[in-house]
Amino acid sequence: MTILMLVVVLLFLLFFRAYRNTFQATINYIPVVVHTSAENRTEPFAPLQVLHLSDLHMENISVKAEEVVDRFRNEPVDIIAITGDLLDREKNIGRAIEYVKTIMKLQPAYGTFVVFGNHDYKLSAEKLTQLKAGLERIGSHVLVNETITFQRDGQKIHVIGVDDYSTRHSDLAKAYNGVDQDGLKLVLTHDPNLVLQMKDFTFDYLLSGHFHGGQIHWPKPYHLAKMGKLPRMNMVKGLHYYEGRPFYISEGLGQTGVNIRVRSRPEITLHTLQADFSPIASFVQEAAVGLAPK
Repeated sequence: MTILMLVVVLLFLLFFRAYRNTFQATINYIPVVVHTSAENRTEPFAPLQVLHLSDLHMENISVKAEEVVDRFRNEPVDIIAITGDLLDREKNIGRAIEYVKTIMKLQPAYGTFVVFGNHDYKLSAEKLTQLKAGLERIGSHVLVNETITFQRDGQKIHVIGVDDYSTRHSDLAKAYNGVDQDGLKLVLTHDPNLVLQMKDFTFDYLLSGHFHGGQIHWPKPYHLAKMGKLPRMNMVKGLHYYEGRPFYISEGLGQTGVNIRVRSRPEITLHTLQADFSPIASFVQEAAVGLAPK
């Protein structure tokens, strides 16, 4: 075998392994204690279970929706949160809607909430409206700089959807319109760089995606440097704190560009939010991250 043939074989094997990685989703369990308030309450409510998916990228996704449903069928899910980048091309609008519809078979107690990402904005305004209408038709809530508030166990839960920051569609003032100081504030957005702009907007927990954990994370995800300040602060995936407030960056479920991953895996995350109402409570500075049992 010549050196050239050996190189070709090695490249093929590396590419195949990188492609196989896209089928092997990591399941992470994230417990987080958040400090919030409620009138006339002295005891925290039961933990809020949020199933988080991000960056579905219908053009390059190897994890089937049915696999997600099978994995979490016996888990109590209060909210399904999908934080953007469902697709790139209009031909996949129907496929994206069907994917979300299948995920919704988990029947979250308080609904499925979707925000858009930068890739969704590659659609024309007409086609994006079509995507939004289709998602709402199947019963999900598409939040475009808006909030939905519901009551749970005597406590307000504000689900605040902030539109994509990287494409300059985010409007924090509009998203927070009508949000009062009482209750738990869960922010859903695509680009986590938004947290750097939220000094005047309180939140208890923020879920995002956008970076794919680098997707090709070798030797380091240098290419993320152009995607805002957080990558330069070494915040590209997982649980982080900024000015004492916790936020999570998902590695995403699909891929962009080529359907491969190197030192990165598709990610599905179940977040357990335990609210602490004591006046001296503070945020947990680190949350244990547990892999799903085999």
